[in-house]
Amino acid sequence: MLIRFVLASLLAGLALSATAQDTPGALVEARTKAVVSTLAAQRAEFRADPAKLSAYVREQLETLFDREYSARLVLARHARSASEAQITAFADALTENLLRRYGDALLEVEGDLGVRIRAETPLRDGKMMRVSSEITRPGQPSVPIDYLFARSADGWRVFDVIVEGVSYVQTYRAQFDALLRTRTLDEVTRGLVEGTVSVDE
Repeated sequence: MLIRFVLASLLAGLALSATAQDTPGALVEARTKAVVSTLAAQRAEFRADPAKLSAYVREQLETLFDREYSARLVLARHARSASEAQITAFADALTENLLRRYGDALLEVEGDLGVRIRAETPLRDGKMMRVSSEITRPGQPSVPIDYLFARSADGWRVFDVIVEGVSYVQTYRAQFDALLRTRTLDEVTRGLVEGTVSVDE
């Protein structure tokens, strides 16, 4: 169940439209609220047309989530001998695989969710930023979510999300490391595309 919340956080919370003046914390707060509102308002429409939901999510993802850098971190040592094309193919395949398996989790996102920014912590001389936040839900405990940003030529981009202390990157790094000990990266990528390889919740 945790991975469903992680994915919802990645797809909704990270669907950010950055400007030069926005800090990572401001991006998380403003865009999480906006996207959660959109999901709640268009829930029936998205349920009736899953392709429209997928298109919306893909469009939002492109704005800030650095899939390729995140994929490199997931692959860890296995990325060292991989080409740029292989990294891109793996990043795309992993995203599509997760969308197929867990995209419907977004339809359960409620419009009364709130977000509170607790802290922004500069890392690596300001080249990275950790945004500590929490999702608030009426009558339920808040859920801590930290976002890791890296500064790029295009501005701040997210590469990892940590939900209740569990890192998206580290979770998948362990799973794919086990797979890549017995298969090539191309085989694993092809398996993700074909649905014969999947990640655990």
